[in-house]
Amino acid sequence: MTNSSNKHLQQIHVAALPIEPMHALLDREEARQLDDNIRRARKLLAGRVVWNINSTAIGGGVAEMLRSLLGYAGGMGIDARWHVIRGDKGFFRITKRLHNFLHGDAGDGEALGPAEQQAYRATSARNAEELAALIRRQDLVILHDPQTAGLITPLKETGSVVIWRSHVGAESVDEYVARGWEFLRPFIHAADAYIFSRQAYVPPELGGDRVRIIPPSIDPFSPKNQDLAPEAIDAILQHAGLIVGDKPDAGDRIFRRYDGSSGRVDRRCDVHSTGPLPHHETPIVVQVSRWDRLKDPLGVMRGFAENVVADRDAHLVLAGPTVHSVTDDPEGHQVLDEVERAWRDLPHVERSRVHLACLPMADIEENAAIVNALQRHAALVVQKSLQEGFGLTVTEAMWKARPVIASAVGGIREQIEDGRTGLLLRDPRDLAAFGRLVRQVLSNKDQAEHLGQQARWHVQRHSLVNRHVAQFFRLLEQLLG
Repeated sequence: MTNSSNKHLQQIHVAALPIEPMHALLDREEARQLDDNIRRARKLLAGRVVWNINSTAIGGGVAEMLRSLLGYAGGMGIDARWHVIRGDKGFFRITKRLHNFLHGDAGDGEALGPAEQQAYRATSARNAEELAALIRRQDLVILHDPQTAGLITPLKETGSVVIWRSHVGAESVDEYVARGWEFLRPFIHAADAYIFSRQAYVPPELGGDRVRIIPPSIDPFSPKNQDLAPEAIDAILQHAGLIVGDKPDAGDRIFRRYDGSSGRVDRRCDVHSTGPLPHHETPIVVQVSRWDRLKDPLGVMRGFAENVVADRDAHLVLAGPTVHSVTDDPEGHQVLDEVERAWRDLPHVERSRVHLACLPMADIEENAAIVNALQRHAALVVQKSLQEGFGLTVTEAMWKARPVIASAVGGIREQIEDGRTGLLLRDPRDLAAFGRLVRQVLSNKDQAEHLGQQARWHVQRHSLVNRHVAQFFRLLEQLLG
């Protein structure tokens, strides 16, 4: 993948990926349906460009999904392109606030008033002007998340078909959710169609036949989800500085890149630890997410330190990206600082069992391979979010047959069947209950293995690329056919 940019827009070049390996994971009828969808899509989209626009090329589930979906589109012979909008720090502070509001959270506590709307509109206009010079009447434009809503109306004026896809939302409308949609209302009405991850996230004013529900999916062959041999997992994690073993840095740190070539994990993580790292035979509990208050890393750390350390010989690894790498999340530095201060305040015994890891982002495929190894090595993966539109890290861990404990919020409630494909934490702020679930899984290997096996099967049936492709192509046929 290579990038090019001008004053405002950044174009992300994605290598074409063959879709045929998916057949090995599908039954005969699923494979036939996938091939039929590909044939129809090629015919429907011949001569058209499918433009995808979002706010970041790295960090977060949307960027990861786009990289795979556009790669497969290229492999199908579809001209799919990806541009990232540009904005200053003020713009991304506004959109982060908007993101939090749409989750029902106060965020930084500041307003979304006329001044913020004017700044949002100005940045949108600058990006829209550059995009409008590229887009033709017969093209299809897919705009992702609140950062891009201001592009809908000006890009509709090109004559193209415009879809707005929101990957965030809240199940109930409180003061903040209402204020978030009030801010967006002037910008979103003109789209030809709207895609949401769940029906519960659709605001009342967007009801009707223009709305489609398409949950996210994962790419089972990506660097983050591909199979890794146990020796490669150990070698990657030891070299990255996340565990220690009897044979330091033994084995190959090799993974398969998107383009099919071999990659190697060469960079190390920035790890905050007191005392030795966990031995490769020591069970570890892992949460991988952005440094975001809605992911509640503080709660995960305190719940583990207060309710697990004394009873189980396990370590916790809280892992996230290096904060300077995620351009559309200005709060990452603050959240990581808060977590580090709270970690230093823990008693020494508890602090020695908690490790804060900032994963290198210079090579996003290398980063994905480290996450892959970390999740596959974990005795337990947790996602104790306070709010979650759709937890891709949950589905990724389930695909790796890991037992998962996650909060019963947002899309996670539809990703996990409680007691069968994972365990749901009913109240994400109940740290004692969180600790009990962690202790339960760590002490019952049979249950952990059963949960992991059922989770893998569930993802294979419901959350892979073929399902996503089928749902999206049905929408395109209705819009373009």
